[in-house]
Amino acid sequence: MEVFLPLWIAICFTVPAIRVRRVPRIGYVLVGPPVGPPRPPVPHGPARRPLVPPRPSRPPVAAPRPAPIIIQGPAYVTDGDGLIIRKANIRLFGIDAPEQNHPYGIRAKRTLMWLCKGQHIRAEVTGKDHFGRTVAICSLPDGRDLSAEMVKCGLALDWPKFSGGRYRYLETPDARRKLWLADARQKGRMDVWARFEAQQAARRA
Repeated sequence: MEVFLPLWIAICFTVPAIRVRRVPRIGYVLVGPPVGPPRPPVPHGPARRPLVPPRPSRPPVAAPRPAPIIIQGPAYVTDGDGLIIRKANIRLFGIDAPEQNHPYGIRAKRTLMWLCKGQHIRAEVTGKDHFGRTVAICSLPDGRDLSAEMVKCGLALDWPKFSGGRYRYLETPDARRKLWLADARQKGRMDVWARFEAQQAARRA
């Protein structure tokens, strides 16, 4: 073994990848380069899962809107903001007209009758009022909104609680002064109504 040691040293200098290693009880051995592809380094700590890009989420699908309920036909006028179409008792959407026994009440009813005379009225239902009447946006064949027409005539007030102020810009300058009982109702001043009704009853007595 000692004789071949210089030969092994010469091989190590000639081939840099070969090394001489002394193994107990065996002697000197030549250690060459590793065979095959290099092994990946062993990670320290717990193994981590590979990062997976999140899947793109689908946009929520909007539920289809229910088809509006439409009532069409000739209209029978009951007061300044009320109609009957095909036996449906309808209140005009978003406005407040005077009662028939209130100032301008008869005039409001006659004006609505004039607007609806001989016309085919289209009523798009929006809900019910606290009396159980059908509330609807009613329009003439030419597209005019009956609620808007009554407000423009100065014979109805916009009711923001229900209309969201849709017709307020159409009110005439003196409308709330003329229709003071309707204005009081919108403000919750039913005591004003009570005094007016008492005065009317006293006159009839």
